[in-house]
Amino acid sequence: MTPLVLLALTLLAQPAVAALTEAPRLAAVYDAILSAEFDEAESRLRAACPPAPAGACAALQVVELWWRINIYPESRLLDKRFSDAAAAAVAGNNAWTAREPQRAEAWFYLAGAYAPLVQWRILRGDRLAAARDGNRIRAALERALALDPTLGDAYFGIGLYHYYADVAPAYAKVLRWFLLLPGGDRQRGLREMTTAREQGELLKGEADYQLHLVYLWYENRPADAIALLESLDRRYPTNPLFLQRIAEARDVYMHDAQGSADAWRALLDRARERRVYMPSIAETRARLGLAAALITMGNLDAAHAQLQIVIDAKPVAPVGARARAEALLRQTHRQ
Repeated sequence: MTPLVLLALTLLAQPAVAALTEAPRLAAVYDAILSAEFDEAESRLRAACPPAPAGACAALQVVELWWRINIYPESRLLDKRFSDAAAAAVAGNNAWTAREPQRAEAWFYLAGAYAPLVQWRILRGDRLAAARDGNRIRAALERALALDPTLGDAYFGIGLYHYYADVAPAYAKVLRWFLLLPGGDRQRGLREMTTAREQGELLKGEADYQLHLVYLWYENRPADAIALLESLDRRYPTNPLFLQRIAEARDVYMHDAQGSADAWRALLDRARERRVYMPSIAETRARLGLAAALITMGNLDAAHAQLQIVIDAKPVAPVGARARAEALLRQTHRQ
């Protein structure tokens, strides 16, 4: 028997290692990320790592960068930094699974390194690579759960895979067939995501965010989606994205212009008081959203006032804000 074979058999004979190391400290990091308090998240991450595993910390660094992008997706300034960090986290966690193939959390964090990368690839239109990486997530999480079925957080990603593999549009199902990816199961996926919300240590907030998208896009449950967003906003009020999504969902899915306007006004107040991440961008978004809601309600003078503030400010970001304000202003003149 060669030394390499003997080493492989020794590793396979080792008992599975359960649970997530330093889960409470890493959960606090995740909470800071979802709060869009990114400097605090980085500080907490440095304090937690070690004793938290290097692979866990690398995966959370990618999550932190992804949430910066998610809040301001129009900007590509962080794309190179993000892709480099994701590649390093994937490589580091692949090495961890090779060293400790019986450690469930190694496989979990390998999936965790890929997860933001998949979302980023979809955002940037690289669906083929996203599908391949999604399959890698599925395989890693299946391995993690085979080693430790009590690892509640692992059900989140596997649930997303099972759900979207079932409900995906026709072109995506053709892509799945082309790549020989396993099929999905809508109801099973929902159950698994719910399990992550109830039993997970790290991903409860992330699960709520992803689940609200499922409710809006596929389940025709906008009230439940808004309830999840409102819960996220109560927990993480410094993240402007959750209140923005509430305003948009009330408008698009509930046809509630007044409710949308109220949410935009709340975001505007927080932004003017600098109580949210990137307050100037949040303020501009809120004024544009509020103006659109006011136009729907027929309150053209108030809408005009909001739009003129945006035009006069000549904002550089978000991209296209001034042009959007001018287009909406022309709309008020036609009515």
